Amino acid sequence: MFPLHAASLINDTETERVITELIAPLGEAANIPEGRLRVHIINDNDFNAFVMGGEDVYVYTGLLKQIKSPDALQAVIAHELGHTLGGHMAQMADRMNAEMTRTMLIQALGIGLMALGGDPSMGAGVLAGSSGIAQQSMLAFTRDEERIADDMGLKLMLRAKLNPDGFIEVLEQMEHMTGAFESKINPNRINHPLTAERLTNVRTQMEKTDSDYKPVNKPTDIQRKEYELVRAKLVGYLDGTDNVATLYPNSDMSDEALYARAIARMQVGNLDGARVGTLSLIKRNPDNPYFYELLGDIDYQLGHYDDSVDAYEQSLKLIKGSAPQIETALALVLTERNKPGDKVRAIELCKSSLLKQAAPLTYWVLARAYDDGRADWARAEYYHMLGKDALAQDYAKRARKSLKSGSPEYIKSGELLK
Repeated sequence: MFPLHAASLINDTETERVITELIAPLGEAANIPEGRLRVHIINDNDFNAFVMGGEDVYVYTGLLKQIKSPDALQAVIAHELGHTLGGHMAQMADRMNAEMTRTMLIQALGIGLMALGGDPSMGAGVLAGSSGIAQQSMLAFTRDEERIADDMGLKLMLRAKLNPDGFIEVLEQMEHMTGAFESKINPNRINHPLTAERLTNVRTQMEKTDSDYKPVNKPTDIQRKEYELVRAKLVGYLDGTDNVATLYPNSDMSDEALYARAIARMQVGNLDGARVGTLSLIKRNPDNPYFYELLGDIDYQLGHYDDSVDAYEQSLKLIKGSAPQIETALALVLTERNKPGDKVRAIELCKSSLLKQAAPLTYWVLARAYDDGRADWARAEYYHMLGKDALAQDYAKRARKSLKSGSPEYIKSGELLK
């Protein structure tokens, strides 16, 4: 566990789904009710993850971009759940110098991945998430707590019938990253165990594993492929073009390389090149909803609203489970296109999205879709989520002047004035 610096959450349907499915066996092994283990992605290059409240899993983009196998990722989360099961997080709460806060938000440039950015009024490809991470400072876990978390995490991996070699893989990677530095440290003068010490302990524990143990729930080939695509997506959105070119050179014609390059090209404004790469991906993988999502992003930024709507609709048709970000993206394009019936459909999509995950941009798009006092209510909700209370109350007052008394939006506007 490492200190959490000021950072923001990003929301992305694909990334959250892939990780949620990978760690689901751990949740079951830890007796966490199905569907209660929630994944949050932190936009920060640190090699880190943690669990809060026993059910909220926070994973750094730096960890996802650097860990090359889903087995190793599962080991990291198992370790963090081990802290929770060991009661360490409750103890940590008493030693925190600052708390997590609820009033965090992000604005995103790029529809597919909601990352850091500016103002939704800026136009193409803008989405926003609803929360983030404030600055906090935590004391390091003690040697015993880390050892216990490793031991309990390893037991969780075994109980979940996952591949325990993931623990070795991630600790070896950490040792490679920190070995030179840790070799100069006197282990008796720090309260945090050295990586080499942890690695030795885990290997000792693994030697006790039954010889007939079989990791029947280890990641499938499909899950490994999906994980590689997620890593490529994060690199494409969050890293510079130089790093994308290094990790995914033009000679690499794998799906993940095409994905990273298409996203990177979109990010720098090479929309035609991004579109060509995305169409190649769709031709290879006609049932992948997230490639259609990317196509929708690109066509929107090109001003091809009809094509963008078609791509997003296809993405939603193919997707499994909740996709509030894609629903909001489609609603945004529909308000831009504004053909007969588009605003009605946009309202329907925004309402569906808000039921699953409230986000500032969803309210902003909803305000664009409404033609009456409900637009003022939606703007009030938008500014409330941004923490701009004066503007939120101003629009709430406007809404109550024009809305029918007792209507849902009238009541909600009143709640914002309390």
